[in-house]
Amino acid sequence: MIDLGPSVAVLRAEIESFYAGFGSPAALRAAFREAVLLVPLAEGSRISTSKYGGVDWICAFTSAEEYAGWLSRRDELDAMGEYPYQALSGWRLADFAAACVNPTGVTVDIAGSAPMAFPPNVSEEQAAIAQEHRSGLITGRTGPSSVGDPLDDEVA
Repeated sequence: MIDLGPSVAVLRAEIESFYAGFGSPAALRAAFREAVLLVPLAEGSRISTSKYGGVDWICAFTSAEEYAGWLSRRDELDAMGEYPYQALSGWRLADFAAACVNPTGVTVDIAGSAPMAFPPNVSEEQAAIAQEHRSGLITGRTGPSSVGDPLDDEVA
């Protein structure tokens, strides 16, 4: 069992409060920034991201069980497999996401019973470009113009 410390319990409690309808966004964000989370790594020990709706998402987990559930939903769980991860604090993930070229947010326990997303701060220019892309107004780009599958991987 992987012990991520007491900060994960605080984050889970804040998420539960949010789902119950009386959570505080400031308290939720503070709990996220203090929590230590498991973050899957892609080849080269790089943080793995999933692209959805024109945004790159870092998937982070509050436990090995939540990480395994995510792998299982993606049909990638093998009892004999190795699944590299790094334990990182939420503030490090937030700082990393903010420094990315593409808009990047963080999800917590995305395949679990109480997923939570911390979307990126997006400038008006970035939002306009994303909207144009979704509307198919930008030409000369390869690939689909529709929203991708949130379970597909890309490397940050």
